This record gives sequence, C-alpha cells and structure tokens, in this order.
Amino acid sequence: MNICVLDDYQAVASQCANWDQLGNADTVHFFNEPIPQTNLVERLKQYDVIVAMRERTRFPAALLRQLTNLRLLVTTGPRNKAIDLAACRELGIVVCGTRSDPLLAAEHAWAMIMALFKRVAPNDADLRRGLWQPALNFSMKGCVLGLIGLGKLGQRMAHFGRAFDMEVIAWSPNLTAERCAPFNVHYVGKQELLSRADVVSVHMVLGESTRNILAAQDLRFMKNSAYLVNTSRGGLVDEAALCEALKEGRLAGAALDVFDVEPLPADSSVLRAPNMLLSPHVGYGSWQNYRVYYGDAVENIKQWRAGNPIRLLEG
Repeated sequence: MNICVLDDYQAVASQCANWDQLGNADTVHFFNEPIPQTNLVERLKQYDVIVAMRERTRFPAALLRQLTNLRLLVTTGPRNKAIDLAACRELGIVVCGTRSDPLLAAEHAWAMIMALFKRVAPNDADLRRGLWQPALNFSMKGCVLGLIGLGKLGQRMAHFGRAFDMEVIAWSPNLTAERCAPFNVHYVGKQELLSRADVVSVHMVLGESTRNILAAQDLRFMKNSAYLVNTSRGGLVDEAALCEALKEGRLAGAALDVFDVEPLPADSSVLRAPNMLLSPHVGYGSWQNYRVYYGDAVENIKQWRAGNPIRLLEG
C-alpha cells in the first residue's frame, strides 16, 4: 500500500510511532509542508491510505471523489470537521480517528495567560536590548478570570484560575448558573464578563452560531488593562477588530494560538499588532500526545487491513 502522513510540520511523525510494523510492502511518505488545496488531487491521488493531522487539510466531497485510490482516511484526534463523512460513506472510504488528550490545550492557554501577566516575552526582548527591569508585571491573585465557555477545557481553566486565587466567572450562550456551581464558577452575562475580567480566555467550538462570538462591539466592553486569550479556533474572535483594539490601546494585550487563516500568512495584520503574544496553533501538540496520535494511526491501519477497523468515525 501507498500511505502518506500529511502536515507533519515538525517532522516528528516518523519518530512518534513504529511505522515498520506495517511491513516492508508498505511505503509511508511524510509531508512536512502544507499542500495547497488546489494541488491536493495531484499530490494525493496515488495513496491508498492517508493520515491527516487534525483539520490542517480539508477533505470535501469534491476532493474525495477524485482520490480514486483512497480506501482509508485516518485523522488524528477523535473527530474532524474538515472531512466530509457523508461523502466518505458514499465512496466506501473508511474513516478512523485516534485517542487524544482532551485537556492539553488548557495547559497552553494557561501558559499564555501567565506569560502575559508576567511579561515573559517583553522581558526577554528588553533584556536582549540592554534594558534592565524597565516595567512591572502583574500579580494574578485577586484578578478576575473570565471564561467564554465552560466545557471540559473551560472547567480545567477554572481549576487553574482557582489555584492562583483568581475569581472565576463564565458565560456562553447556553450556560447557566446551575452548571457553573459545581466548579465554583460564577455565571454572569456576556457584557458583565467582558467588563469585569482582567483576562478573558475563549473555549468554544466554532460553528455558524459562534463565529465572531467576540466581535468589535464586544471588545469595547473590555477594560483597557485586560488581556484576551484564544486557543480554541480563530473564527471565534474578530481578528481584525482585535488588532485594531490593540493598536488603539483599548486592551493591554492578547495571546493567540489560532488564526483565521492557517498557517499564518506573512502579511497578516496579527504580526504587526502591538502587545500580541503568538504561537502557531500548537496547543494540542506535545510529544506525548503525538505518540498517541501516530501510535493509534498505525494500529488503525493494521486493524483495517486485517478486516477489523477500529475507532470508526461515522458522523
């Protein structure tokens, strides 16, 4: 079989699983760069099995119908909205997922929050410019953590916030005070959350109803001393409005791990916005998690070839 592993940006997939288990008859190719959507048919048409890294590459019906050799599509993680599962069923393409650490992104979000409060990146840059202690950082104790969303990741963030003696408040469209109570979180309205929080962290699923859930008018409710952190999906926050708020000094800073367009284009306004801490959508990435991803991918391929597919995604 011809097998390919897509979007292996860090070039580590080959180290994170024993691909030799698949046997000498199988050829595994690792793609370390994103493939433009317009080139996917030409680059992928030879492969019987494709391993996709989360939602980095989209698989709409039009593409799937042209990949006539494709018989198995494995996605890292237990779900993938970038795959048209109905088209896969129609075409007889088996789709499998993998296990994943569902709370890993909260670690990254908290790291970004601490970096903002403690001026980690500015202190590093100042010191390299020969400046010694040019500015003060902030204590986290007694500050207000505002969570947009209180699912599993939001709950973990609430735990982190309480560990640092922060007051934790939360809002989302369907959240209630009763759902907040077990986590020692206070339910508030959206406007109150934005106006009270010293840092707002977004933990929502992106959909039509949640796109730009933090729009330009919402950002105007935030204190000019507050921070905004988004490690969920780029479309949840109006990126242009956020950049404008930072340029106008209406926010103290922001941290983003996710963007409207990924990989982030070199001409993105995000790169020119002041007081912006950036990371390249790596909140779910760790050596441990990648070993689970690719170890499961190898197992999925072996089980499918043996006629016993596992971890099926059926939509």
